[in-house]
Amino acid sequence: MYRLTDAFPYLIARVGVRMAELFAKRLESFGVTLPMYRVMAALWQRGGQRLGDLSEMTSVEISTLSRLVGVMQRRGLLSRRRPDSNARTVEINLTKSGCALVERLIPLAQRHEEVGLQGFAADEVDVLKKNLDTVYRNLEVLDREISAQPITTAK
Repeated sequence: MYRLTDAFPYLIARVGVRMAELFAKRLESFGVTLPMYRVMAALWQRGGQRLGDLSEMTSVEISTLSRLVGVMQRRGLLSRRRPDSNARTVEINLTKSGCALVERLIPLAQRHEEVGLQGFAADEVDVLKKNLDTVYRNLEVLDREISAQPITTAK
């Protein structure tokens, strides 16, 4: 029998929402939103990125991300520049101020992960993370299925 509270998508969403809510509360005192943190952490991890790559890595929709990057640039956390190699693209980077801020926030993110994963052995954490990545990649099948369906209107 199907039970919502046992469904994998429900359990994943429940954990994700709870972790996000708690971390967002922690970020408030720094004047940072969760999407802002994700952008800074992504840039800290990989360096300068184009908007599309940053959108994919942070799971923030491009139009929302574009506005967010503008806000963060005005706050002095990010810079945007056109690389010499391709004047049609814009590369987004952390400023010194943005880098300093994200380096203060990363230990808080690590604390949230540490608490959430209490009771798991290190090898179990590795397996869990790999499995979640596999689930994410598996969902491409559904994306293709949905994209291939003809658009119908409700009657």
